[in-house]
Amino acid sequence: MGGFEEAETQVPRSSLFRYNSPLVQVSMIGLVCFCCPGMFNALSGMGGGGQVDPTAANNANTALYTTFAFFGILGGGIYNILGPHLTLFAGCSTYVLYAASFLYYNHHHNQTFAIVAGAVLGIGAGLLWAGQGAIMTSYPTPERKGTYISIFWSIFNMGGVIGGLIPFILNYHRTKATSVNDATYIAFMCFMAAGTILSLGILHPSRVVRDDGTRCSNINYSKVSTEALEILKLFANWRLLLIVPAAWASNFFYSYQFNNVNGVMFNLRTKGLNNVFYWGAQMLGSIGIGYILDFSFQSRRMRGFVGIGVVGVIGTAIWAGGLANQLNYSHHDLPVRLDFKESGDDYAGPFVLYFSYGLLDAMFQSMVYWVIGALADDSETLSRYVGFYKGVQSAGGAVAWQVDSHKVPMLSQLIVNWSLTTLSYPLLLLLVVLAVKDVDKAEEATTNDAALPPASSAIAHHDNDHDGLSNGYKTSESGVSLSAREIWSALENHWGQQSEAMELQLEEDLQNCKK
Repeated sequence: MGGFEEAETQVPRSSLFRYNSPLVQVSMIGLVCFCCPGMFNALSGMGGGGQVDPTAANNANTALYTTFAFFGILGGGIYNILGPHLTLFAGCSTYVLYAASFLYYNHHHNQTFAIVAGAVLGIGAGLLWAGQGAIMTSYPTPERKGTYISIFWSIFNMGGVIGGLIPFILNYHRTKATSVNDATYIAFMCFMAAGTILSLGILHPSRVVRDDGTRCSNINYSKVSTEALEILKLFANWRLLLIVPAAWASNFFYSYQFNNVNGVMFNLRTKGLNNVFYWGAQMLGSIGIGYILDFSFQSRRMRGFVGIGVVGVIGTAIWAGGLANQLNYSHHDLPVRLDFKESGDDYAGPFVLYFSYGLLDAMFQSMVYWVIGALADDSETLSRYVGFYKGVQSAGGAVAWQVDSHKVPMLSQLIVNWSLTTLSYPLLLLLVVLAVKDVDKAEEATTNDAALPPASSAIAHHDNDHDGLSNGYKTSESGVSLSAREIWSALENHWGQQSEAMELQLEEDLQNCKK
């Protein structure tokens, strides 16, 4: 399975909903993440994995994010070597084991199984998210990456919405209960198993054809040696180093928001309801920032500036609201748990805050994914970039869950989260200035035409004879259709270049004769 193999030419169909289109494939990986990470998010969002004591969940998440940090970085290379089927199937299956460990904990209160399952899930999550990131950022055309990120994020977070409804419905009448029942964990496991099976429907990047006729990859499988070298190069890549603070921050705030806001401020059924809106807010946030990053200005660089600025302003306002809320309680002075029906107006403020945290999470991560996607277009490179991002992100998560398990003051946790996200904005702006290029529509069309192996090959090897022209037409019939005007324009440019070369040679010969 090693070695580079050129992908076969396949004629793209006109339908937007063809199975090998970026839209269908991004939607498919969205459904996979709906079932697996989406349900995991709903489980984590209840605080303590649905248990009254968050210690087991904190330790399991520490093990999870520790292995995730390592395999997240390796995940891109593994995805390039094994392809989507093996990588995604192996990754998704570990989510089922994690949910099962909390079902076991519900009866035996032994956290060893949960910690081991968390470590195994970290391996699987590293594989899944590296593949997901490559699919989401490399399959769309450059001018529509924000749109496809928002499509994925909306489908994915619908899993959190449904996952939030599960504990809300199943525990609705258990107003005094502190831990979720067995049926909740079993329902999560069923969704995760379905997502594992669905992952087998994801196509290899070499089989996916964009609407403009270009392929997402011309390589079927990579080599272990190649990927090992490319992964090592990531640590010296200045573009990725500028993303490190944003990557570290993007999962660091989960332990604070889940355990110290939703976990301590609300009762069991209200936690589930809050998660419905938390993940629903993520859908709104991703759609909003996706629109800004794709449609707000003609200049891609300007869209990046505006998107980062919008997230920065909204993020600052939300964290300021979080500070005002956090000043009212601490580990030593916990608040009375709120209920959505019985607490009246007291419930409104904390609910809006938690909703806003979900909004910010989606906007922040979609923004970072867009910046990463603007650094390259091919699946192989972006799988490594996203793998690096997820690895650093998970390292931050591992630290954050241990910070919370050691009862670091909640106010300190909030200040660190606010500071990390704030530090990210100027560095991302600098990255957009230095590395994101503006490509107008005319240049994009030229680039896309040049990226088509059949057409470019025929034109580049044209020998000014009938055979070369015939090859050009044959390629267009078997690959992508080119108009006569496009072919004539390409040949005209070719002949023009040869004419200029002949004139230069003639002038040089005349000068030699004079001498």
